[in-house]
Amino acid sequence: MAASFPMHERSEHFAYCVQLFGGTTAASRRLGIDERALRRFINGERPIGDGLMEDTAKALRLLITEASAAADEISAAIGF
Repeated sequence: MAASFPMHERSEHFAYCVQLFGGTTAASRRLGIDERALRRFINGERPIGDGLMEDTAKALRLLITEASAAADEISAAIGF
């Protein structure tokens, strides 16, 4: 993955992604990273490498798949 974000923007975008997961606790479970470490990444205390960004993208794609399946089940159940 090319480093397309300056480090401060990377931290901000990563923080946004953490919120998409539902917060630090949910992101910690999905990414397999300690909550304190996540906070350090968000606060800029630790650099966010390409590997973490790639893992985050993969986890977000999985969340999309799971949310789409859940939405499809709801639609089927209510005949939408």
